[in-house]
Amino acid sequence: MKGATMLATLHMLGVVPSFSRPRVSDDNPYSESQFRTMKYRPEYPSKPFETIEKAQAWVDGFVQWYNTMHLHSAIRFVTPDGRHYGQEEEILAGRHLVYEAAKHRNPNWWSEKTRNREPVRAVRLNPEKKGDTQTVMLKAA
Repeated sequence: MKGATMLATLHMLGVVPSFSRPRVSDDNPYSESQFRTMKYRPEYPSKPFETIEKAQAWVDGFVQWYNTMHLHSAIRFVTPDGRHYGQEEEILAGRHLVYEAAKHRNPNWWSEKTRNREPVRAVRLNPEKKGDTQTVMLKAA
């Protein structure tokens, strides 16, 4: 995105370029994060698509996988569809029961409680950390 040709094209189209700056109001970290996920998929193409239709078909397949199969760590390894369609609590409760049963069968394998299975209420990219003095100073400015 830093090449002169790309920047010139963006300016010509009236697009303000973004460089993934956390906590900046005109940045879009969610789309950039999703693009990173896309780039690191094993089936990400190494060559340009032959047609726009082939590109669209590939993106459609990626979006299908992302929404229905990709388990997100930020939402306790539930898929976006599972969260969107209200299945998150049921999925997490089922996992909790499985882990509690495993812990009961083999208590020596567990040193502490099982993983937190409570649904995540709010999701943020680059969340503020407690005691982050830089963040506090930025908020005050």
